[in-house]
Amino acid sequence: MTSIPPYEVSIKIPFPTRRQAEVAYDVLRVDEEPRRSAVFKTLSLEDSKLIVYFSGEQAKNVRVGMTSFFESLILCCETLDQFGSPTEKYDFY
Repeated sequence: MTSIPPYEVSIKIPFPTRRQAEVAYDVLRVDEEPRRSAVFKTLSLEDSKLIVYFSGEQAKNVRVGMTSFFESLILCCETLDQFGSPTEKYDFY
């Protein structure tokens, strides 16, 4: 019996600055996919690009995971727009 390869999607999301990409990465990486979703998500940074990798056994599950991620990404980007660019270094502690 052959196994069907999982569905895989890789997305590169450009940001105006590396710092904005870092903020988005820090905000979005804490939201893990639920165990029951059978979707695996990996986030990484490459210069000023946020790279997101999704994989799963069913296309429907991958699509739902991507939709949920994009809703969070939109909220993150709207927040960055509303409050302006973050400082280059976070030293508030």
